[in-house]
Amino acid sequence: MYHVHFIFKPICQAAYQNDFGQVWRWVKEDSSYANVQDGFNGDTPLICACRRGHVRIVSFLLRRNANVNLKNQKERTCLHYAVKKKFTFIDYLLIILLMPVLLIGYFLMVSKTKQNEALVRMLLDAGVEVNATDCYGCTALHYACEMKNQSLIPLLLEARADPTIKNKVRVCGPWSEVPLAAASSNLGLMLK
Repeated sequence: MYHVHFIFKPICQAAYQNDFGQVWRWVKEDSSYANVQDGFNGDTPLICACRRGHVRIVSFLLRRNANVNLKNQKERTCLHYAVKKKFTFIDYLLIILLMPVLLIGYFLMVSKTKQNEALVRMLLDAGVEVNATDCYGCTALHYACEMKNQSLIPLLLEARADPTIKNKVRVCGPWSEVPLAAASSNLGLMLK
């Protein structure tokens, strides 16, 4: 018997594309697939699902004991990607087009934001290391502060994210060394 090594693991591709049926099939076939890492950048199915904000797949993988603390080649965990998740071009387009129509665009924006919050909460509840640093020394809190994410910053701080961790180089934003600097500059806005 021989093993075929794929650079892109099919389960990772399925998680990235929100193909729940394929993810379910791979994990049913062998539960260790929940933690497989692709050969391209070391992403796991959980990281792939978090990159795209696929809450249902994340929830499924967590129930199948996916390891929330596995890191890819950039030393990032699923939490880094969940926090870095932004609206897609299509999301922005729909929000802009639907904003004048009974504020449907606004509700879409709020819904997407709440969905991302739920994703981060799921990972925190599953025991993800909130202070894990990537290859640049940035934590999820660094990225939340860089993005001025007013819903995730308090959530991460509540989960004991350390606002005094310094990164290695100035890559996470113009302020970049300590997330506390960015958080405090936006504190007035967040408290309003």
